[in-house]
Amino acid sequence: MKKYLVQNNPFVVPTTDGKLIEEHHGLIATQNNDISIAHMVAPPKWSEPFQTPQFEEYTYIISGKKQFIIEGEVVILEAGQSIKIEKNTRVQYSNPFDEPCEYIAICKPAFSIEKVNREA
Repeated sequence: MKKYLVQNNPFVVPTTDGKLIEEHHGLIATQNNDISIAHMVAPPKWSEPFQTPQFEEYTYIISGKKQFIIEGEVVILEAGQSIKIEKNTRVQYSNPFDEPCEYIAICKPAFSIEKVNREA
């Protein structure tokens, strides 16, 4: 049995807001509950509702900028920067800028819609 897995076919999560989500490892792509790794592209003027996830989330910005509102504080990251957000932290992710934002998101344990706790 091989002790590695090369991911050539990430699961592309269907979205209605123009955001690209390619899950390379995680609950859907590889049935991994421990961690998820996804390549994302947020289009200009994109945003999500506030949420309080039950997982840590790490984000690394490849290109563009991404805005985070974390417990009321606005944080803007640019290419080459990264952030770790602790679980059970209220956060909103957005790209209010004019250019797409490409980034990698890592969630530990793996992202699941049941554990993201998005606000209405």
